[in-house]
Amino acid sequence: MRNNSAGSQRLIQEWLDYAHNDGLNAKSILTHRDGHPNGTCFLSQQMAEKYLKALLTFYKKRVPKVHDLLELETILVAVDPAVQELHEDLTILNRYYIATRYPGDYPEFSWKDAKEAYNAAVRVKDFVLEKIK
Repeated sequence: MRNNSAGSQRLIQEWLDYAHNDGLNAKSILTHRDGHPNGTCFLSQQMAEKYLKALLTFYKKRVPKVHDLLELETILVAVDPAVQELHEDLTILNRYYIATRYPGDYPEFSWKDAKEAYNAAVRVKDFVLEKIK
């Protein structure tokens, strides 16, 4: 890790731990199909969000209380333009924050959507971990 203070390193690790747990839960639902694909889609979005917030913390940027992955991307691009490599994945994942949680006019997502969401989140994870190792 970069030369961060102990408190900053601890906070980065907390973001990583929470993201990792979301990933474990998303993968479990996807693998065992012991839930609904919406669960994997939502947890994949959450996983990516937390990895991005770990990266913001690593770069000593303020972590906004937002769930919009494209907004987080915009903040990160200013310090690491390579984040743009994730744009397509973040766009895919961004749609799962609200639509997976509430009934109404939102679509039901399929297992194919769930796999796509999980794979996108894993690419975000791999990117972030490469940056902060």
